[in-house]
Parts: sequence; C-alpha cells; structure tokens
Amino acid sequence: MEMDAIEKSPLSIKLAKIHEILAPLWPDAVPLLHYRTCFELLCSVVLSAQCTDEQVNAVTPVLFSRFPDAESMAEADIAQIESIIRPTGFYHAKARHLSESAKLIMSRFNGQVPQTIEELVTLPGVGRKTANLVVSACFGTPGVIVDTHVMRTAIRMGICDKPDPELIEMTIRKNLPESQLTAFSHALNRHGKHVCSARKPLCLTDLQRCPVAGLCERIGVANR
Repeated sequence: MEMDAIEKSPLSIKLAKIHEILAPLWPDAVPLLHYRTCFELLCSVVLSAQCTDEQVNAVTPVLFSRFPDAESMAEADIAQIESIIRPTGFYHAKARHLSESAKLIMSRFNGQVPQTIEELVTLPGVGRKTANLVVSACFGTPGVIVDTHVMRTAIRMGICDKPDPELIEMTIRKNLPESQLTAFSHALNRHGKHVCSARKPLCLTDLQRCPVAGLCERIGVANR
C-alpha cells in the first residue's frame, strides 16, 4: 500500500508519528538472530518461540555446522536435532518442525526457502511472525513482525485492543506505507524490549524516559 493510499485516519497519523520518533532511535532494522542464509534464519525463528534470541544464537552455531541446509536437515536423525536444540525449550516439537519443514522445502520448493508469506506459512511451525521476518530480511518484502514485544507495545499504545498478532499485523499494514513497515516493526520490537518492558516499563519510574509517551495510552500499565 503506497503513501497516497493510506487513509488519513487518527490511527494512521499516530503511527506515522511513532515511526518518525522510533525509527531513528532504532535504525538497525534487521533480525537479532544470527544467520548466514535464509534457511538458517527460518530455522532460528522457529527455535525462538518461547525462547530468547540470545539462547537461540548460542545453539545455532552447532546446529548449522552439522545441518547447514534443507537437504542435510531433512536427512538428519531427529534425535540429533533434539539434543542440540534442547536448551531452546519445547525441543521435541521444534525438532519435528525443523525436520518436516526441511523435507517440504526439498520436495515442494526445490530445496529453496519459499519467498512469500503464503507459502512459508504452509511449513510446520511457521506462523505469520516467522514468515514476515523471513520475507523482509531475505527477500526485501515489507514485513510486520508481531512478536511478544510488538504485541505488548501495540496494545499499550492503543494501536490495537486485542492481543491478536494477525489483527495487529493487519492494522499496522492498513495504516502505514509499505516502505515503513519493516523498520516500524523492528523499532517497535526494540522499544518493547528495552523501554516498554513487560514488568517494568520505564514510564513507571520516569515518564520522560519514554520517547513516545505523548502518543501512548498506557493501556494496562500499572500506576497510570
């Protein structure tokens, strides 16, 4: 959706102001996960479910040294995958997802990570968050990556009133130009991680420490 196609609603104006403030503060609009290929990024995001990026980054060097691509992952003994990724939690399900996704990539996509959100979400364990991150980082497609940080800040700011990742994604897509989507979601992620944290958002101790305090409704924040 181009700039002139965005309806100038109060929400679109608000998002434009949030983007204008946060994007320069967090200009590194790339994944925090370590990867060298699209396949490695895909696997890393699958592993990041209910796990920190730091823990995933500690595990993946060993995983990718043994299984660097879809072909090797598809042929791997699932018990070996489990033993490596165990520290990321839910390792039985995650190992199964990695194995089954690799097999589908080999059989359905000629060994290449699919390039669209619609194709990516057909892979086991791949939801829209993962798909948006992969297409934006690997293929330059505008993405809205709604992880827990983005969802929390979106609700607190009044961008969306339901903890529904797809609804939040579509709301942001509807109200921001495509050219700003990826940078906006990465900036909102960093803001949620470092400023608007789950338990102790900085506004609780000093409202002036939040750069978007004037645009935030602080929904659900204690001691408003």
